[in-house]
Amino acid sequence: VVQTETGERRFSIEIAETDQQRSAGLMFRTDMPDDRGMLFVFPRTTRHSFWMMNTPMPLDLVFIDEKGIIVAIRWGQPFSAASIQPLTPSRFVLELKAGTAQKAGIREGDRVRHPRIDEIAGDE
Repeated sequence: VVQTETGERRFSIEIAETDQQRSAGLMFRTDMPDDRGMLFVFPRTTRHSFWMMNTPMPLDLVFIDEKGIIVAIRWGQPFSAASIQPLTPSRFVLELKAGTAQKAGIREGDRVRHPRIDEIAGDE
């Protein structure tokens, strides 16, 4: 759930928390429903970097800190080798279909709630 200024936005997500799952991510997928995504769970907060080399689908990359707050939103172009890395450290990254964040009114500063995030943030 993303808590936005205008209400909650819900997504069904896959979890990528092992090195193998994070490496594969959404590579080779050509489509995804607007209400789906993938949450990358990292072992520590740092400046995480992504690329889209083997990803044919454009994506929104939502970078989230250890408290569940969105610190940056970036856009991934299909098949790009360019590094996607905001200046702000993050602990999680939520990948959504391109344009979903804007359509849903998701912005930096919004809160993301998920059991894996809440567990690390110390929330119930």
